[in-house]
Amino acid sequence: MEHGAGWLQSSLVYLGAAVLAVPLARLLGLGSIIGYLVAGIAIGPWGLQLVTDPAAMLEFAEFGVVLMLFLVGLELEPRRLWQMRRPIFGWGSVQLFGSAALITAAGVALGADWRLALVAGLGLGMSSTAIGLGVLNERNLMATSAGQSVLSVALLQDIAAIPILAIVPLMAVAGAGAHDGGGWAGAAKAFGVIAAIVFGGRLLLRPALRWIAGSDTPEIFTAAALLLVVATAALMHSVGLSMALGAFLAGVLLAESEYRRELETDIEPFKGLLLGLFFIAVGMSIDFAVVWARPLVVAGVVLGFLLVKAVVLIAMARLMPLPLSERPVFTVLLAQGGEFGFVVFQAAQGAQVIDAQASSMLVAAVALSMLLTPLLLVAIDRFVAPRLAARSGPQLDEINEQQHAPIVICGFGRYGQIVARLINANGLSATVLDHSAEQVDSVRRFGWPAFYGDATRLDLLRTAGAAKARVIVVAIDDVEQSLSVVDLAREHFPNAVIVARARNVTHWYGLHQRGVDHIERETLDAALMSGRSVLELMGWQPHAARNSALRFRRHSIELMREMAPHQGDEKKLIALARQGRQQLEELWARERQDQDERRALAGWQTEGDARAHAAQQEAAGDGDEVADAGLVGATDR
Repeated sequence: MEHGAGWLQSSLVYLGAAVLAVPLARLLGLGSIIGYLVAGIAIGPWGLQLVTDPAAMLEFAEFGVVLMLFLVGLELEPRRLWQMRRPIFGWGSVQLFGSAALITAAGVALGADWRLALVAGLGLGMSSTAIGLGVLNERNLMATSAGQSVLSVALLQDIAAIPILAIVPLMAVAGAGAHDGGGWAGAAKAFGVIAAIVFGGRLLLRPALRWIAGSDTPEIFTAAALLLVVATAALMHSVGLSMALGAFLAGVLLAESEYRRELETDIEPFKGLLLGLFFIAVGMSIDFAVVWARPLVVAGVVLGFLLVKAVVLIAMARLMPLPLSERPVFTVLLAQGGEFGFVVFQAAQGAQVIDAQASSMLVAAVALSMLLTPLLLVAIDRFVAPRLAARSGPQLDEINEQQHAPIVICGFGRYGQIVARLINANGLSATVLDHSAEQVDSVRRFGWPAFYGDATRLDLLRTAGAAKARVIVVAIDDVEQSLSVVDLAREHFPNAVIVARARNVTHWYGLHQRGVDHIERETLDAALMSGRSVLELMGWQPHAARNSALRFRRHSIELMREMAPHQGDEKKLIALARQGRQQLEELWARERQDQDERRALAGWQTEGDARAHAAQQEAAGDGDEVADAGLVGATDR
C-alpha cells in the first residue's frame, strides 16, 4: 500500500507540475518544452524537493524519445530513407565528428587530459533528438529543409552510439586490459542485433499485426503496438545501443504497411505524455551544486561548446545550402547538448576514464544547454527572424510589373492548390506565396510565379502585387496567420476582394467579423457531397438529393450570418439554432408534400414513371435547379 501511495503521489506531482507550467509557458510565448523544463527544476532536488531521485524518472521518461523516433520512422519509407543516406552519413558525420574534434582540441589546448577532452568532445558533440524533433513538430517544420537536415543529423548521432560506446571503455587509464576487446565484441553484437531487427522485422511484423488485427479488438492492437516498440527498445538496450534507434528502425519497417495510420493513432497519446515527462526529468537532473560551486567554469563550458558547434553548423548551412530564414533554427536545434551525452559521461565515469566531478559538470552543461535552447528560439523569433526575412527580399524583387497576376494566393497547401488548378484551367494566372521552400520550388517547376516567404509580411504582399490584384485568396492553415493576412489586406489593399478558407466555425466568424464576404468552410461541401451520396443510396433521385444538399448549404450559410452578430450571447445563439433547425424541417416537409401532390396530379403509377420524369428534369433543368445553380455561382467561390 505504501508503495502504491508513493507511486500515486509521484504521478500527482509530475502531472500537476506539467498542467500548471506548460500552459503558462505557452501563454508567455516560450513554448511547451521550456514549460516542462522549468516544471522539472521547480519540483526537483534544487526546487521544492517534491522529487529527490530524478535519475529514476529520467530513465523511465526516456521512453518518450523512443516513441517519438518510432513515429518518425513511420513517416519514412525505406526507399526515402535510402535516398537520405548521403545527408545522414555525410552532413551528419561532418556535424558530429567535426564538432567533437574541435571541442577535443579546445580542451587539450586549455590543459585538460586528452581522455577527458575526447569524452567531452564526443558527448557534447551530440544534440538532443527529443528537443530538436519536438520543436520541429511543435512548429510544423518537419517538412522544411531545416527539418529534414535536423532529422538526418539526429539519425547519424543515434547510429554513432555504437562506436562511441565501444571506444569509451578502451580509454580507461587503469584496468583497460580487463576489457579484452569487449568493446569491439559488443559492437559486433550490436550490428548483429540491428540486422536481426531489420531482416526479422520484414518477415514477421506484418503477418503478426495482421493476425492481431484479425481479432477485431482495438485495445489488443494498441497493446501490440506498444509491445512492438518496447520489445525493439529492450533488444537494443540489451546490447548497449540507443533504444530510440531500434524504435526508429521498427517504424521504418512498417512505414509502407497498411497498419501505419492505426499505429500512429495508438502511439501518439503515449508519446506526448512520456516526452513531457522526459523534459521534466531533464530539468530535475540539473545539479545546481556543481553550478554554484564553479559557475564561471560551467558557463564557460556551456558557451564554449555552443559556440564551437554553432560555427560548424553555420558553415554546414551555407554549403548545404539552406534558405537563409531556416539557418538560425537549424543551428540552435543542433548546437545544444543531447540526452545521449548523459549516457556517454556515465559510461566514461563507470570505466574510470573521467572522475565524478567532471561527469557532473558535463551533465550540468548539457542540461543547461537544453534549457537555453527554447529561450534562444524565442530570441530568434523576435529579433533575428524579422531581419533575415528583410535580407531575403532580393529574391522577391525579381518580380516585375509584367509578372503581377490579377490573383494572389496566400498558402499553397491542399486547399490553395485546388483553387489554383481551377483558375488555371480557365485561363487565369495567380501569384503564389508559401512559407515552404520545397513547395515553392516544386510550383515553380510547373511554371507558376511562386515565391517563398511569410504572407503576413506587408512588404512581401506588396512585392507580390497585392496592391494591383483583383482577388486575394487566403488559404493558410494557421488560423491566426490567416486572420493577420486578412487584416493587412483589408487595411492596405481595400480594392482587392478577399476570398478566404475557414478551418472551422470559429475561424469563419473571425473572418466574417473582418468584413470578408466570400468565405468557405473547408469541410462543408465535402460533407454535403457525402450526404448526397447517402441520400441517393437510400433511394432518392439524384436531382432531389442535389437540391436537398444545395438548400441545406444555403440555409447553413444564412443561419451562420444571422448568428454572427450574437457571438457571446449563448441563449440567443441556442434560440437561433433551434429556430433554424425548425425552419429547415418545415421547408423539407412542405417540399415532400408538394412532391406527393405533383405525383398525384401527373398520374404517375410506378416508380419508373417518377424516375423517367426526374431524368427529363435533369436534362432540361427545372426552375428549382436553375435557381440553385445561381446560388452555387454566388456562393461556391
